[in-house]
Amino acid sequence: MNKLFGFFMISFLAYQTSYAQNTDSTDVEIAENKIVNKIELNWVATYKDALKKSKKEKKPVLIYFTGSDWCGPCKVLDRDLFQTEKFKAIADKDLVLLEVDIPRRKDIVSEDKMSENLYLQSKYKVKAFPTLMMVNHRGKKIAEKKGYVITEYYYPFFQSVIGKY
Repeated sequence: MNKLFGFFMISFLAYQTSYAQNTDSTDVEIAENKIVNKIELNWVATYKDALKKSKKEKKPVLIYFTGSDWCGPCKVLDRDLFQTEKFKAIADKDLVLLEVDIPRRKDIVSEDKMSENLYLQSKYKVKAFPTLMMVNHRGKKIAEKKGYVITEYYYPFFQSVIGKY
């Protein structure tokens, strides 16, 4: 009886291991498909340029503080919010976008961009990632959302700031 039980346990574990590997390869394929269908957003290169564009177009600046290579919730936010047509439509019409990436790998952003990003992190006292912050054309903070929440909760946040701007 013990031999039979042992055989079933080994069989079960072998099945689970192979199933897990198949699931992982499927997830990679799905992730690769999302990269292929990547939505291009109009991120402004520098803080100064974002403020100029904000003033010219009379739109608030959405500053996205992220840790692109280490922050799990940031990666989910990128996929579930920023890589959607719904967000792109709002951003193109009503927002100026600025990404402030604080990666651990130093080869992801240039030294100048990293200096600017660290300055902005300090200026706005950002300690949680991801953080979405709305500022006016003078750089004054209007609103802020820290951490990851359900994607649909971001849209009322955007609309409330856009409506008051």
